[in-house]
Amino acid sequence: MTSILPETMTAIVIEAPGGPEVLKPATLPVPSPGAGEILIKVEAAGVNRPDVLQRRGLYNPPPGASPLPGLEVAGTVAAIGPDVQDWSVGDPVCALLAGGGYAEYCLAPAPQCLPVPKGLSAAEAAGLPETLFTVWTNVFERGRLQTGERFLVHGGSSGIGTTAIQLAKAWGAIVFATAGSAEKCRACLDLGADVAIDYREQDFAAVIKEKTGGRGVDLILDMVGGDYIARNIDTLAVDGRQVSIAFLKGAKVEIDLQKVMAKRLTLTGSTLRPRSVAEKGAIAAALQAEVWPLIEAGRVKPVIHATFPLARAAEAHALMESSAHVGKIVLLA
Repeated sequence: MTSILPETMTAIVIEAPGGPEVLKPATLPVPSPGAGEILIKVEAAGVNRPDVLQRRGLYNPPPGASPLPGLEVAGTVAAIGPDVQDWSVGDPVCALLAGGGYAEYCLAPAPQCLPVPKGLSAAEAAGLPETLFTVWTNVFERGRLQTGERFLVHGGSSGIGTTAIQLAKAWGAIVFATAGSAEKCRACLDLGADVAIDYREQDFAAVIKEKTGGRGVDLILDMVGGDYIARNIDTLAVDGRQVSIAFLKGAKVEIDLQKVMAKRLTLTGSTLRPRSVAEKGAIAAALQAEVWPLIEAGRVKPVIHATFPLARAAEAHALMESSAHVGKIVLLA
């Protein structure tokens, strides 16, 4: 089933590895959905740090994925491939992708698609999939966050951070967040964080030790790596868990295993993009059951810092790399 589709579309290509200026509009054929796929007419696409790494030549798409950047979109269903059920042409949809979102049309596996939550714009919905899939699987499935536990998220003003703060608070956790300025710390507090720590001015480990009476936190979501890991270990409580999802300060670290053993810590991590469609589909189903009601009730909301026309993707990447934003950056197709 399909609507009347154009033969070509505007998409953003990476001319060569490099800075934001290598992102250029190009005219490409509109793709056709295969078995189990949906063609989405894109209205908005989220910008994420993996897109920046891909642009620099440091994060190649998985085999078979679109070479175009873009890991999350929102729009409407434009066509349906064989074996797709539960979706109709014209349905509002948001989706997690393995690539291809910076375009007027993109393909998405049907299991990775979700309805746009009631009351949200396309720009808001485009800021949901990558962050929610990441936070759900790492904080709640891998990290096993429970009501009443103490939770620390680094980069609290990022897209991941703003989402993690809200979801953890909705689960009844005591939330700590680090951010890089007083303004960003205020944003974290406004979203529900109990304590926000300006890492440029304060030692997060010392602040948490003081605020918890020396006990520490039960779970840390870390996207920094480097010298943060040893400090995270000092900050974790007995039986604490750390989940790593990125390493802005480096992937190779030295740790004291004696501390890990003495406190019975769990150090783990994961990546999302290479996972199978079935795995991502299971996460989507959990989100629709557990998180979509929170969004539609207004208890969790996407935080959109800025939007740019698709053709100005280079400006969006420059803003992302400046780290001057709070929440999500979104392209409008």
